Amino acid sequence: MSYPDKKFIVEVVELIKSLLNFCDYEISNSKNEITIMAKQKDIFSILMFLKDNPSISMESLIDLTAIDYPNQEKRFILAYNLLSVSKNLRIKVKTKISEDVPTQSITDIYPCANWYEREVWDLFGIRFSGHPDLRRILTDYDFEGHPLRKDFPLSGFTQVRFDDELGKVVKEPVKLDQDFRQFDSLSPWEGMSKYLPGDEKSKNSND
Repeated sequence: MSYPDKKFIVEVVELIKSLLNFCDYEISNSKNEITIMAKQKDIFSILMFLKDNPSISMESLIDLTAIDYPNQEKRFILAYNLLSVSKNLRIKVKTKISEDVPTQSITDIYPCANWYEREVWDLFGIRFSGHPDLRRILTDYDFEGHPLRKDFPLSGFTQVRFDDELGKVVKEPVKLDQDFRQFDSLSPWEGMSKYLPGDEKSKNSND
């Protein structure tokens, strides 16, 4: 599938501006990528419009993900990546949402959003109202926290191990021994002198 040319992208942007007049939004075209930034309450209507309008026909939801900005009032940006196979066109729809405010599920528009929304809930903690079965999908049901939030510790909150005395797997708080807290992150290509390890052997052999 070839990429659409610049003229076609400009025409699509103008078409969306002329048709999408029932809500407030910002539309941009950067490097031939169309992005629509909208309010959270309008996302459902905008996605339905982009899918059902025959001039645009965004029939596929390719992906749904989030970006975490923990220092902002509206902590997350929710991003919907849409594809029109018939038009050879991609559009990103984004919205800013707060941590404690659920957003409307779009499973009635794109059934594949069922698993995408479960993944976003599992990894970011974003709730979707009206979702038919909002459960964790990648972590255990009793997992604590949401791993893709930027304030989630790299080592996690708990660890599991097999207890020989109990004869079963147990879960306990993470404990790192002091020996494993000193990480050497120096690349083998950094701080290297003009002499490489092993050069002394070559020198001895020449003698």
